[in-house]
Amino acid sequence: MLQNAHQISDISFVPYAVGENEDYMNDAQLAHFRQILLKWRQTLLQDITNTVGHLQQAASNHADPLDRATQQEEMTLELRTRDREGKLIRKIDQILERIRDNDYGYCDTCGIEIGIRRLEARPTANLCVDCKNIAEIKERTHR
Repeated sequence: MLQNAHQISDISFVPYAVGENEDYMNDAQLAHFRQILLKWRQTLLQDITNTVGHLQQAASNHADPLDRATQQEEMTLELRTRDREGKLIRKIDQILERIRDNDYGYCDTCGIEIGIRRLEARPTANLCVDCKNIAEIKERTHR
């Protein structure tokens, strides 16, 4: 039984209500994103812990070679998913560090605001929409 990798959409939160004349990435906004990231990180860590238990329980020998092959393939896919989640946890940790350093929410390429709604959709985003689109176009043309 494979569990799908958690997406940010799996994490429930109340969208941030931006006040009139509110400064971008003020303490309340940073706290909002810190909470989202910590919740997401905890969910991923729980999945990894559950996988270890599941793999220990599932390590049974099936007499039928097809059953064994199916089980091995499922385990391989689950481990790949957990590896990706481990990488995501490291990225979340880097983003939490940026929040601590008050360096969160700005595009790494052009320096403009990434935007509250984009960050709620993808809290690990480090590029604004325009720079991300340009990067994707460059990637496609260099293949």
